[in-house]
Amino acid sequence: MDSPYGPVGAVGAPAGPFGPVAPRRAPRALGVRLLAPLGTLAGVVAAFAYVGAVDPNEPGHYPVCPLLRFTGLYCPGCGGLRSAHAFVHGDLPAAFGANALAVVGYGLFAVVMAVWLIRAVRAVPMRVAISPAWWWGIGAVLALFTVVRNLPFGSALAP
Repeated sequence: MDSPYGPVGAVGAPAGPFGPVAPRRAPRALGVRLLAPLGTLAGVVAAFAYVGAVDPNEPGHYPVCPLLRFTGLYCPGCGGLRSAHAFVHGDLPAAFGANALAVVGYGLFAVVMAVWLIRAVRAVPMRVAISPAWWWGIGAVLALFTVVRNLPFGSALAP
């Protein structure tokens, strides 16, 4: 028996030029599709709510960065909790002052979440494939940010 795609394979699926073609499945229910993005969003909102409620500017609430404690150098994440606290309270200048790179990350996260939610509603799978060149670029930006914020002329980037 033949199908519009050619002869039918042994399991009953149409055979394509590279072997059997998997039958299309009906999209999952909207609630199931939204489970992963809404669960992720709920976790991030809970973390921001906690950091917004428990002030990282008061000593004793959070552990000290080990790199800062043992070397005196700021890592790319130093000031991230203070930045998140200021961001939650709507103080964007203080958030940028504590960790500008973290604030950029909040914006990127918001864009990715919006795309993920839209794709989930439309029943389009979300696949993020980042090439190695992008990973190297991200690493270079983090390294450059770390070096500059620890030099005298980059003190504006220090928390």
